[in-house]
Amino acid sequence: MRVRINPIACDGHAMCTELLPELFRLDDWGYPILVSETIPIALEKLARRAADACPTLAIVIDDGN
Repeated sequence: MRVRINPIACDGHAMCTELLPELFRLDDWGYPILVSETIPIALEKLARRAADACPTLAIVIDDGN
């Protein structure tokens, strides 16, 4: 399972970094960047939660299907 951020859709609300700091961190301008594109199995549920919580739907989860 992989995650990516759509930089055009992202408005920098930082919900993802609050919910899942293991995968996201903020850059100098307050926008999230990925620590890793690959989601560890233990964090899959939290990654989906972060994607669902994104106000602009900028987080995309690719589960390989």
